[in-house]
Amino acid sequence: MMTPREIVKNLDDYVIGQSKAKKVIAVSLRNRYRRMQLDDEMKNEIIPKNILMIGSTGVGKTEIARRLSKMFGLPFIKVEASKYTEVGFVGRDVESMVRDLVSAAINLVRSEEFEKNKEKIDEYIEKKILEKLLPPLPRGASEEKNADYAKSYEKMATKFKNGDLDDLMIEIEISENTFEANSNLPPEMANMQESFIKVIGISSKKSKKEMKIKDAKVALRNEASDKILDMERIKAEAVRRSENEGIIFIDEIDKVAVSANSGSRQDPSKEGVQRDLLPIVEGSSVSTKYGNINTDHILFIAAGAFHISKPSDLIPELQGRFPLRVELDSLDENALCEILTKPKNSLIKQYIALLATEGVELEFSDSGIKAIAKNAAKTNEKVEDIGARRLHTVMEKVLEDISYEADGFKGQKVVIDDKFVDEKLDEIVKDEDLAKYIL
Repeated sequence: MMTPREIVKNLDDYVIGQSKAKKVIAVSLRNRYRRMQLDDEMKNEIIPKNILMIGSTGVGKTEIARRLSKMFGLPFIKVEASKYTEVGFVGRDVESMVRDLVSAAINLVRSEEFEKNKEKIDEYIEKKILEKLLPPLPRGASEEKNADYAKSYEKMATKFKNGDLDDLMIEIEISENTFEANSNLPPEMANMQESFIKVIGISSKKSKKEMKIKDAKVALRNEASDKILDMERIKAEAVRRSENEGIIFIDEIDKVAVSANSGSRQDPSKEGVQRDLLPIVEGSSVSTKYGNINTDHILFIAAGAFHISKPSDLIPELQGRFPLRVELDSLDENALCEILTKPKNSLIKQYIALLATEGVELEFSDSGIKAIAKNAAKTNEKVEDIGARRLHTVMEKVLEDISYEADGFKGQKVVIDDKFVDEKLDEIVKDEDLAKYIL
């Protein structure tokens, strides 16, 4: 597990600025590791300090969460609060986010076990395909025939491993899932559905298909995994990880906040959702098809722009469940300039790579980068502040003609400087009405 400084350093490669938010999240994640080193009695007493991130759209709230999920091998899901409805109304209930977390943990542990048992799985696939090419001899075969078969099998195995047989067509029998259980069903109904499927035998059927050996290797992977991996152990480990290491990122939390003077306090997608969130965030037992999940030690990170509402518009009980609050800074011209150049796969690097596929060499001068950032910042001030997302719009407008006529620029070097940018954007930025619709 990385130290808080290492976590922040890794996030710096992808998210510019927002050091306060990075610091708070890094400490929270490290505290989860520290808790796991304690004895059981103390471990159960320490609960995670949930985080509320407040900041305009496009400043990096979701990006921080997205990068964290890739950085750590922890069960992680991102959900939108606005997608849920109060229990009793048509729609998804908030408990489904915990079920989604367990499903994410199952996939995570399964992929880890797959990597550990990769050799066994590859051996199973190899044996299955080679036995199709060279059917085993009957039991009463002579020693001489068995010796010849072993030599032929060895030669075929060598060719298989070298990829010499990849384009050979074979007919294999593979299992097909004809019916999948609905993961959004309540656990009791999901279990009943699974039992029903098993009884009438429609969950999977064998079918013969003719395909190339290289495609057969992929087609047989699931079957090999099911035979070799211990799914009961995977499920038990996934449940343990969900309870102790799980992170749920709730985006758009401001969309379920209702101001005191609002007339829509009874909206089933708002205050009712907040009330339903309370027990889950505080700690309760949620029933899933893999067993009951205790949410006491799941870390919840909520985020919202809070343009129309305020954090104080959330019901007081829910506010108390998010003791750590961090405000993200708005992005000025300098920050936008850094976003264009500093991240590992920055926007400029992406466009250079995209047009390189057409044989166009794109080069951005310092003055051109500053002009793009300046125009994005100016439009954010005049129209609506959408943060770094404005850069996508501005970049597309600047490179629109080059992208469209890329074949005409093949083999050429195109330099994007301040004059080029101003020529493309000057009229649009000056006209506020036009900027509203184009930028």
